[in-house]
Amino acid sequence: MSALTLSPATGAVLKAEFTLFRREPGSIFWIMVFPTALFMVLGSIPTFREVGEAIPGLRLVDVYVPIAILTALLMACLQAMPPVITGYRERGILRRMSTTPVRPASVLTAQMALHGVAALVSAVLSVLVGKLVFDVALPQQFFGYAVALGLSVTAALSLGALLSAVSRTSKAANAVGAAAFFPMMFSAGLWMPVQTMPDVLARIMELLPFGAAAQALGEAAAGDWPSWSHLGVLALWSVLLTAAAARWFRWE
Repeated sequence: MSALTLSPATGAVLKAEFTLFRREPGSIFWIMVFPTALFMVLGSIPTFREVGEAIPGLRLVDVYVPIAILTALLMACLQAMPPVITGYRERGILRRMSTTPVRPASVLTAQMALHGVAALVSAVLSVLVGKLVFDVALPQQFFGYAVALGLSVTAALSLGALLSAVSRTSKAANAVGAAAFFPMMFSAGLWMPVQTMPDVLARIMELLPFGAAAQALGEAAAGDWPSWSHLGVLALWSVLLTAAAARWFRWE
């Protein structure tokens, strides 16, 4: 019975949440436009289009495609999704929904799906802009790239769910998300690509989800299968963050 009744309810929630999401131009811009725009600005710097000694055989613009993708993921899962979910909790919407056939879990599922898809659209835009504007080669190991990207999305959504769980208000979610955003972007390599970091610092970054994601995507883009250690770090973080979010999440 639940399989028959839950699916239409979840579909109705997804449709309603999609309508609300389309009415938030700020979220759409920061997730789907800003990362690619930032990538284009950086790629327009002449030194970014020159092969240097720091990363043999690669230009900085080649390395920044995965970073643009991770920027979109972090925008979606740290800046956009948690304030929406905590706002629903703060206003008692989730508590009221718990008394109806539409369960609060449907809202969480819909939000994660919408923000995940938006981030993936941004990822496709970054790859296409890299190819068409800066002649960045398309990922050579396509299946490995897809696996690394899928695990990166899972880890990011899990982090967003945890932030939604521990934040009691939307203001708190914004504050915690902003505080976590910059360290996560540093680990992803926005200010200094992981490949150019000193060995010790690079090894530390590779133990973090977005440092491992940047390395795995870069390896697949170059034609190699992503290192199992990087994929394992992403999978482990996804499990740990999901378990923590499930443990601490409250519907009211």
